[in-house]
Amino acid sequence: MRLWNGWGNEDSDLTMELSSGLRSLLEALVGTGTALPQATLNDVISKVPNTRLDIHPLIITDAETRVRHARGQSLPDWLDMHSGNVDKFPDGVAFPESSEQVRELLVHAKENNLVVIPYGGGTSVVGHINPENTDKPILTIDMGKMNSMMSIDTESQLATFGAGAPGPIVEEELKKHGYTLGHFPQSWELSTLGGWVASRSSGQQSLHYGRIENMFAGGRIETLNGTMIIPTIPASSAGPDVREMILGSEGRLGIITEVTIRITPLPEKEKFQVVFFPSWEIGMSAARELIQQRVALSMVRLSNPLETTSLLYMGAGSDSSGVVALEESLSKKGVGEGKVMMTFGVTGSARHCDAAYQLALDHCSDLGGVADESGLGDNWAHGRFRAPYLRDPLGAEGYVVDTMETAVDWSKVSEAAENIEQAIRTALDDEDEQVHAYTHLSHVYGQGSSIYTTYLFRIGESYAQGMSRWMKLKKAGADQIIAHGGTISHQHGVGSDHKNYLTAEKGELGIAAINSLCEQFDPHGQMNPGKLLPDNES
Repeated sequence: MRLWNGWGNEDSDLTMELSSGLRSLLEALVGTGTALPQATLNDVISKVPNTRLDIHPLIITDAETRVRHARGQSLPDWLDMHSGNVDKFPDGVAFPESSEQVRELLVHAKENNLVVIPYGGGTSVVGHINPENTDKPILTIDMGKMNSMMSIDTESQLATFGAGAPGPIVEEELKKHGYTLGHFPQSWELSTLGGWVASRSSGQQSLHYGRIENMFAGGRIETLNGTMIIPTIPASSAGPDVREMILGSEGRLGIITEVTIRITPLPEKEKFQVVFFPSWEIGMSAARELIQQRVALSMVRLSNPLETTSLLYMGAGSDSSGVVALEESLSKKGVGEGKVMMTFGVTGSARHCDAAYQLALDHCSDLGGVADESGLGDNWAHGRFRAPYLRDPLGAEGYVVDTMETAVDWSKVSEAAENIEQAIRTALDDEDEQVHAYTHLSHVYGQGSSIYTTYLFRIGESYAQGMSRWMKLKKAGADQIIAHGGTISHQHGVGSDHKNYLTAEKGELGIAAINSLCEQFDPHGQMNPGKLLPDNES
């Protein structure tokens, strides 16, 4: 069973504990954390009010089910659930098993003026699935039972799944036929196809497989006004693309029930390699040139100096002797203080991978890069989905971790990355609190790159203080993103956390157009209200 107040399943073998070395490192970086008492599931259940829904055969209204669907996986969600400060719940939860049952539920919602919240894997980190204050009864529709593969067309390389299929089921079913989707966000274990489409998700190997918008071929959407089928047409010049209306719609238009995806034959070979560069500037040049020269890589990740050092020592735990030896070896090769770490991958046929791998290594070497020979690339691949599991053990020691991400053109990357990180690092100076912040580039394009900043800080003396600190940090980082012309969200969607920054990106006319689209499908504001659009529009 899923954890009710954290990441993963209760019996997961990926759960983590803080080593003594990591605990000492955190104390040195931000100070000693204060462990706070944690609310129990029963504590929160006791706060659930009576349902406002009438009896319906497809709707469950027990308190525990409503608690388990009340929050996602954002840091504010984590703080609320651990403090027990939860005051908004869905009035009921439905678990449909077919598009027809979803249609039935939406008809019921329309007739009874219910608010509807679509729910995929519950992994949202920006408030997509959280109930808002409303006088209307709230119905959450959990798509988890619609998780099977419905058809596969190997000649066209298309497969159709229920929208509630999580990453492991998608890959398991496709593998039986010799195919993969290749969409691996960090939430891959738990997040779902429908959620990926609804939030415009990006996987770790998007250089090879593409983002979800490249994979989404068509599907079925149930709306308050009827069923919409998006056909699988390879390409079209017949006006605006209806697919684009659904991508990133975050449940405001309707509920995605079936998703047809473009699939790829399983790769013959895959390899990940770490290369160290003398400086951030050289590392960025290497990343930019590799992608602009169209070297066929599947992923490129570049950690700045602080992230490079942080990851090396955090990974070492209490025994840092291996890191010290590595740093001594690199220093002798001209890669010393200020070094950065690039991880790149090759995926595909053996011939393709070997050629791309050698081209990448040669290019990196020409720029002064030194290839790691200790297997750090394999270590990255092995632990690629573990990061979310760190939040709970950190929280138990009085620390919290969160991230901010954006994307800007290459000409802005260096300045934007530095200023976002610095704004976050100094946002708690008025409290004389230290913030440990570091950055990497995780998705690179010919035009520019994503910027992904991680920050750690102390919760403080109460969960309320932790929330106050997070709000300062979030605003500081977001303001710098806007100032540098970046997107407020490269891969996590908008939800409620980012909505009031959206006008800077879309413009007043763009926001009005999105609002008009929502009103066309949902004239009375019943579908996931309070998400996607700014407060004055939603």
